[in-house]
Amino acid sequence: MSAFKIALPTDDGLMIGAHFGRAQAFKVFTLDDGREIQAELRKMAGNGRHEHHAHDEHDPAHTHSHDDKFALIADCQVLIAGGMGQPAYDRLQAMGLTVILTGEKQIAQALALYQAGTLSSDLRRIHAHHHHHEDKPDVTFFDV
Repeated sequence: MSAFKIALPTDDGLMIGAHFGRAQAFKVFTLDDGREIQAELRKMAGNGRHEHHAHDEHDPAHTHSHDDKFALIADCQVLIAGGMGQPAYDRLQAMGLTVILTGEKQIAQALALYQAGTLSSDLRRIHAHHHHHEDKPDVTFFDV
């Protein structure tokens, strides 16, 4: 087996971010023959956050693009995340990444489970994107 890279969205380098689109960085591990040979923290330019807003404040020219996030992990083969929208999931798969959605919170534990072959993916952690009013939450996550 040759070396490959695994990316995990994070804000602090220790915990998996609950939402791919709001992560400030990615912890990227390079594995060779199942062993970690390198780890790096790839930070987003600016604060990395995608601001959500009320529908009536929506700029028609604005798109929900996370191109800079996708570019940061373009050389990775696996993404382990806590959750994401359907468009991000589809795009990551189109890029050739294996996407694993997990309730595991700690990066080290998720990586260990992945290396052991026991980290499973929960596709219920994909949420639909829709516009909403300010008084309604835009994402609801649950732990299984």
